[in-house]
Amino acid sequence: IIDEMFNLINPRYNACHRIWRPQMDIYESPGEIILVVEIAGAKREDLHVEIGRKTVKISGRRRIRPLSEDARYRLVEIPYGYFERSLVLPAPVDAGQVDATYVDGLLQIRMAKLPIETTRKIHIQNA
Repeated sequence: IIDEMFNLINPRYNACHRIWRPQMDIYESPGEIILVVEIAGAKREDLHVEIGRKTVKISGRRRIRPLSEDARYRLVEIPYGYFERSLVLPAPVDAGQVDATYVDGLLQIRMAKLPIETTRKIHIQNA
């Protein structure tokens, strides 16, 4: 109820005071995993990507656009402020073989998959 009251008084309240989660697509091919994250309006230098063997964390900030002095917000649906998204990958990746690009509001992360571990049968000899 309090959030709704603040939103009626100041529409920017919800846009700036919540951690939001950007939308993403995940693609997998035999050799790589590709993430496409929608973060329109963020600056490249405000984006951070951390890659682990089976995890990805994407975080950053989309700054609110300044208005002229005589303008007021009437509706704010675009989330601003800090965002974060973490996920477990469908296969292990090589954190040393990652490419990330940010074009037209889309962050694309291409990660090389690690080879599937194979097991080998070991012959046990007599002593």
